[in-house]
Order: sequence, then C-alpha cells, then structure tokens
Amino acid sequence: MSIDLSEILKRNEPLARHTTFGIGGPARLFYEPRTEEEAIEVVRACRRDGTPLFVLGGGTNLLVRDEGVDGAVVSLRKMKAIRFDGRRARVEAGASFPRLVSDGVERRCGGTEGLVGIPGTVGGALVMNAGGKYTEICQFVERVRIVDRDGAARTLSRDEAGFAYRASRLAEHVVLGADLAFPEGDLEGQRARLRQIILEKSRSQPLAAKSAGCIFKNPAPRIAAGRLIDEAGFKGMILGGALVSPVHANFLVNRRGARASDVLGLIHDIKTRVRERNGVDLELEIKVWPSEA
Repeated sequence: MSIDLSEILKRNEPLARHTTFGIGGPARLFYEPRTEEEAIEVVRACRRDGTPLFVLGGGTNLLVRDEGVDGAVVSLRKMKAIRFDGRRARVEAGASFPRLVSDGVERRCGGTEGLVGIPGTVGGALVMNAGGKYTEICQFVERVRIVDRDGAARTLSRDEAGFAYRASRLAEHVVLGADLAFPEGDLEGQRARLRQIILEKSRSQPLAAKSAGCIFKNPAPRIAAGRLIDEAGFKGMILGGALVSPVHANFLVNRRGARASDVLGLIHDIKTRVRERNGVDLELEIKVWPSEA
C-alpha cells in the first residue's frame, strides 16, 4: 500500500523554530514521519525526485544559514518510542536523549548517568557520537537501524557504524533507531553522580542560553577549544546578535535576534586568530546547513 506523504509535509517551514539556536531560514519541504515506514518512503521519494535530503534531530548541534535549505528536511521528532527490557533498550531516532538517560539511571543501566546534560534526540546523539569526559553513547550501542540514501533499510553493527570522536559513518544514512545494552549499575551511586555532573555543567556552561552547544571539537585530548578561544580574547565578544559566551568560550549564543551570518562571522574570526596564535585549525563540532553557501 502506498504512503501519502502529503499528510506529513509542510512547505517553506522556518527552521529557526526547530533549532536550539533559534536561527535559520526555511526548508522548501519539511517532513515529519510518524513511523519507520513513512521515513523510508520520504528517503525514497527524495531519491526519485533528485531532492537534496537533510536529517533533523533535536536541532541542538545545528546552524542553518539565513537563506534556509533548498531541499527536503526530515524531522524524526515524532518517532520517539523508548522500550526497555531489563538493561537493554530499543529506541527510535526521535526519542529524547535526556529521557533515555534519566530512564536508564532509574533502571540501573550503568554509565547512563555520564551522559546527563546532553540535549537533543537519540538519532542525533548516535550520528555525532555524543558524550563528554565521562563516556560516549557508542559504548552502549549493539545495532543501529538505518535507511541508506538509496532507500534500503538496513541494520548496522557498532563496528559498521564507524564511531569516532564526535563523529560516525551514520551521517551517510538516515538513522531510524538503535538497540542499546548497558552494564548493571548502582542506583544510589548513579543518582549521586548524575547530580554532581549536572551541578558541574550548570557552573561551567550557559545551559539556559540559545546555543548549539560546543561549536568546535577539542583539537586534542588535553587541549580544550574553549581555553584556546578564551586565551585569544574572544570571551564576551559580540557580533550583531551573536555573543561568545562569557561563561564558556566554546559556546556561541543567540543573545538577541542573531542571524546565521553573525555566528559564521564569529566562527571565522575565532578560527583565524587561534590558527595565528597557536597553529591549531579548529574543527567545527556543529553542523552548518547547507555546508557551503
């Protein structure tokens, strides 16, 4: 039976509504599939029509250019099921990552507390191999369900997903969901560690601000991008409506009606000065749509 995609389609949808930055122009086509079957059909329709396809999770690590996206954006936020079986979980790509973490802690899924404070969806977390100094999501992945850009549904092992530091090979595909497995944890110990990490992050990151999280990857395990940016004199710097956070220099903030061009201007200036001072080429941790103007 054919699927009527008109039921899940919006046209010229402002993407600023769908990113934590609150920045970005419209998507010509904006799909919100409710099931894996609908998501697969969106991918197949875009391939048939030759339409560029962009996959949106929680919009937490994303900057959309002011002109928007001349193509199709598929948002997976309506595919949000989380099903636990003991310390295993089957999750859909649009599921809330913070909810997975909090539910995992309460079910004594060891290690989930180390992922607290990371926003967005499970699919986005998998693509970016989300994590921090305590752990990364890839440590708990058994399998990932994807549809490739040809419209074929497949299941990938953890090795096939190609996880690396803040990266994976999953960006080549559309992630539908994953099977996760966790070691046994200690409930009270996990709760205490969760509270400690939340307090630590609230003191060192502008959690309430409109941002996309850390803008740049740390260039090396013992070299923090935020420290290099701070030492280059950027903390508190303003360009248009965008601000380099005075709390953490690796966060750029939409303080008042920022445009993508403001954020990109700060990114350019930061990269240039850090390269001149330290000989380090900072690499973006966020995604920019489209990748080239």
